[in-house]
Amino acid sequence: MNRTYKIQRKLMVQIAELERIGMQRDTSLNWERIHSVSCSRSGYFLALERGVDAELAAIACSVHDYGRIITGKQLGHAEAGYEPLRRFLMESGHLGREEVESIAQAARNHSRKGETGTPIEEIVKDADVLECYWYGIAIEKDEYKRRLDRLQGRFRQIA
Repeated sequence: MNRTYKIQRKLMVQIAELERIGMQRDTSLNWERIHSVSCSRSGYFLALERGVDAELAAIACSVHDYGRIITGKQLGHAEAGYEPLRRFLMESGHLGREEVESIAQAARNHSRKGETGTPIEEIVKDADVLECYWYGIAIEKDEYKRRLDRLQGRFRQIA
């Protein structure tokens, strides 16, 4: 089994535990499950296209909303998830320290759609915007719209 699956499985177990606890949430845990897995697939293919480590990108996309998953809150979730995500990934035993830091930083910075980051960060930002768009979630912030427009232009060129 690959590391992406192992980490996603661990994340799904944690989501199930949070579901049992029950708490006020800005986003349903069902959405978190769907968004995590679908972003992972998008990130994998974006990474292949860009010559980036596809497994690492898929893992980063899987866990980018970890802060929202554990807090239930949208506001500030990227920053709030940084340290807990680092612990989660280290405890998984499937990643090295540098890989954990790369993924945790990508999650920390994924809401900064108007800024350019590392290749992994850019893939997480792009997969996040694409998945929200494809699932019919309104893209309202200007920097998110610009990113989506760039991505749609790339897909038109491929087709």
